[in-house]
Amino acid sequence: MKYYLAIDIGASSGRHILGHVEDGKMVLEEVYRFDNSQIRKDGHDCWDHAALAKSVLAGIAKCKEIGKIPSMIGIDTWGVDFILLKNDGTPCSDMVAYRDARTTDMDKAVDAKVPLTELYARAGIQKMPFNTIYQLVALQKEHPEQLAAADRFLMVPEYLNFVLTGKMANEYTNASTTNMLNAAAKTWDMEVVDRLGLPRKIFGELQMPGTVLGGLTPEIQAQVGFDAQVVLPATHDTGSAFLAVPARDDQAAYISSGTWSLLGVENAEPITTPESQAANFTNEGGAWYRFRYLKNIMGLWMIQSIRRELNGVDYVEGKAKTATWTLSDYEKGRTYSFNDLETAAKAASAFAGTVDANDARFLSPDSMIAEVIAAADVKPSTVGELMQCVYKSLAACYARAIANLSKLTGKTYTSVNIVGGGSKDGYLNALTAEATGLEVFAGPTEGTAIGNLIIQFIAGGEFKDLAEARASIRASFDVKKV
Repeated sequence: MKYYLAIDIGASSGRHILGHVEDGKMVLEEVYRFDNSQIRKDGHDCWDHAALAKSVLAGIAKCKEIGKIPSMIGIDTWGVDFILLKNDGTPCSDMVAYRDARTTDMDKAVDAKVPLTELYARAGIQKMPFNTIYQLVALQKEHPEQLAAADRFLMVPEYLNFVLTGKMANEYTNASTTNMLNAAAKTWDMEVVDRLGLPRKIFGELQMPGTVLGGLTPEIQAQVGFDAQVVLPATHDTGSAFLAVPARDDQAAYISSGTWSLLGVENAEPITTPESQAANFTNEGGAWYRFRYLKNIMGLWMIQSIRRELNGVDYVEGKAKTATWTLSDYEKGRTYSFNDLETAAKAASAFAGTVDANDARFLSPDSMIAEVIAAADVKPSTVGELMQCVYKSLAACYARAIANLSKLTGKTYTSVNIVGGGSKDGYLNALTAEATGLEVFAGPTEGTAIGNLIIQFIAGGEFKDLAEARASIRASFDVKKV
């Protein structure tokens, strides 16, 4: 049996998923899971890159332990975040997390040198306060010596690939999230780099999904017990997730549902019009130079944050949180599951209060509960009303995004395909169908890992192309009509 390993890492956890093809169908097996959390370092919220690398290696070694050694390995993660290295691999910077406050007002610094209208016309990337371009300008302001000392800029999956192979390579789909790629040329926009005063040398030649970086270093082979070829999937997790959508036709909108909800479609060319900029849609690069035209929506982050807060756990420090809100049926000391919160929302289905789920105030508030209560047009007073408010607001945000998508592309959409862990949330799926008036199809839940594996399967000769791989997805996994 020929195995392939997808390492899929999100903002809260990572998974090692082994995949193989049997009788034309994809078979998946989760072999390892680990936590991923932020640490406080030198005044910033950072990813622990050493711990991430250690967890990646532990999961690879687990394959040897169970006797299922992969021939290929691919890593995907979230976008925008990075680390600076010297040529010998010595870090010149921390791997600061995108929710860190260092990018406050950095948009003004960038706009002064590259006006937003021009930047969008060049890159086609939606304005988000944590975009890499703003992170780099923040670093330039706080620690110019780090940029001066750096030889290479690597994003999170690229750094992990370097740990495995000793090779530094920038990958197209993740690089497109930086807001520093020229969408038409599909490569680094060096004019923007120059105007911002950033060093050209740190940005390497872009590699496409499907590129084989090579085998594991001798040191890594000794640690995990075998060698394998490291392949670039769409290293941006949304790029992988969109590959896994088993759309029936070109009238389907996609939602990759997780901590973020990424709603959009695939286009052959970018849309960088003023109207697209006003709607804040983004054109992220995909495999085979397909463009993911989508809208970032706050997503399950709101629900995850509320659950942590109800259960008394602070997101960053792991300390008990002092409540700054009052909910009449909140039970102190109780542990709320996601199912508990969904059940509570259903019981409060008559509650009419909503918020703008995409308001930046929900990006990293001290208290998500207090922020939702403050923002709601009708104030929730119970846990159920709070959850109904969030669920209903997310569904309404999806509906608005699809309406805008139709106007911007000139196409009519008849269905919504939801992939990823959030596709298991039956209540949100039902509200989405109600809010959009469209057919909703949920699944597969392992969308990102499947998309990661698709690139490996094609590279390994299991499928001839994406169309054949997507046909296998429809035959292999349970996709439910809501």
